[in-house]
Amino acid sequence: MTELYKAELYDRHRPVSSFWASTVTPPSHHNYPPLTTEADSEVAIIGGGITGLSAALHLAEMGVQVRVLEAAWPGWGASGRNGGFCCIGSTARSGKEVLHKFGRDATQQFYHHQREATELVRHLAQTESMEIDIQGEGEIKVAHYPSRLSYLEHELAFYEEVADYPCELWSQKDLRDRAFHSPQAHGALWMKVGFGLNPLKYSLALADAAKRKGATLHSQSPVIAWEKTDGWHRLRTPTGSVRAKQVLIATNGYTQDSIHPTLQGQLLPVISHIFTTRPLTAEERAAHGWHTEIPLYNTRTLLSYFRLLKDGRILFGQRGDTVGSVAARDRYQKKILRHFHEMFPAWRHLEVTHVWNGLMGFSFNLTPYIGFLDGDRTVACALAYHGNGVAAGTWSGRTAALLIGDRITPDAISPVYRQPLKAFPLPGLRIQYLHAACSLFRLQDALP
Repeated sequence: MTELYKAELYDRHRPVSSFWASTVTPPSHHNYPPLTTEADSEVAIIGGGITGLSAALHLAEMGVQVRVLEAAWPGWGASGRNGGFCCIGSTARSGKEVLHKFGRDATQQFYHHQREATELVRHLAQTESMEIDIQGEGEIKVAHYPSRLSYLEHELAFYEEVADYPCELWSQKDLRDRAFHSPQAHGALWMKVGFGLNPLKYSLALADAAKRKGATLHSQSPVIAWEKTDGWHRLRTPTGSVRAKQVLIATNGYTQDSIHPTLQGQLLPVISHIFTTRPLTAEERAAHGWHTEIPLYNTRTLLSYFRLLKDGRILFGQRGDTVGSVAARDRYQKKILRHFHEMFPAWRHLEVTHVWNGLMGFSFNLTPYIGFLDGDRTVACALAYHGNGVAAGTWSGRTAALLIGDRITPDAISPVYRQPLKAFPLPGLRIQYLHAACSLFRLQDALP
C-alpha cells in the first residue's frame, strides 16, 4: 500500500492552509525549477524538507555535488507546517524505556545528540542570518491532572541524572506565576533545551542556504521510478532523471511504500492537526494569566501542544483524524476546538483564523533511524522523528551527510538511532492499529 490516507492529504497542488504560509512569499515563487534534463550528481536526495535540505547544505559545504528532488516545494510537508517546536524528542518511547532497552551509555549519547540538534538549528540561524522568529527558552510540559505531577518528578530525575539537561519542576502556583493558568494545568516541568520558531521560514531559509552553498534543488519533481545499473542509481521524475552514485531518502511521514523495497510497511504516517486564533489583546491574555513565549505541551499521551506566537495569536495542536480528507479535517476541528475551550474557557469567543494538518512519521520500533539500507552504502535514509522533526531532522540530515561523505562511521551515532527498521505486522492494517492505540490512549488520558 502506497498511501494510507485519502489522496487529498498528498495533493501537492493544493495550497497549504497554515498560518505559516501566510507569513512567507509563496514557495512556488522561489527559484527551484522542476528537473527537466538527464542530470548526473554524486548524491541525490529524495525529499526537500528539513532533513533533506540540511543534508544538502552540509554535503555542499563538503564540496559534494548534490541534487534535491522534492515532489512539491521545499518545506511543503511536515517541515513547513508543524507547530514550530525546536525541541528534544524524536522517539515515542519514554526516557526510562530508552534506558532499559539500550543501556546508559547509548541513552546518554542519544540525549546528547538531541540537545546538540537544537543547538545546531540555533547555530544555522545565526551563521546563515535566518529570520525564523525564534521564541522562548526550552519547553514546558504541563500536568493535565494533579496525579501527573508524579510522572514529571520521574522525568525530572531522568533528565538531570541521565540526560544532563537543566530542568525545573513547577508547582501549580509556579506555573501560574511564570506562564499561565488553566483548569487543566496543575504544575509543570520546564526543560531548558530548545525554543519555538516559524518552521516554514526555517525550511525556506535552509533551502536558500543549501542553494548558496552549491546544492541544486528541484521542486515539482517526484521520484516515479528508481533503477540501479552498473553501480549508478537512476531516479526518474515526470520530466527528467538524475543519475547518482548515492541516494538519501528523507521523506519521513510522506514516505511511500513503493520508494524502496526495504521500506515497505516500515513507517506509520500519523496526522497532526493544528489551528491558530486571531491575535489576543492584552486583556484576553490576562484572562488566563498568559505571559510566556516558551512552547508548551501536556502530559496526555495524545498530547495537546500550544504556544503564543510573535503577533499574539495562540497556536494549538493535537493528534489528528485517521481519514485524511478535508471534510474529516473540518469535522475533527470541532472536536479539537472543544478540547481547547475546556483548557481555556475564557477564550471560547476567540475566532480561529487558520486550520491545517500534516503527517508525522512513526516507526514500529518507536525510535528514529539514520543509516544505510540493507547494508548498501549507496542508499541511506534518515526519518521517523515521531512528531519532533525540526531539531531532529536538522541534525539527522547533517549526520546522514557526514555518513555519506565518509566523515564519520556509524559508531559515532547512538545505537538508538541505528536500530534497524522493522515492518509492521500485516502493514495493510496500520491505520487499524492506529485506531486501536488512540482508543486506548484516550481512556488512559481521561483517568485522573
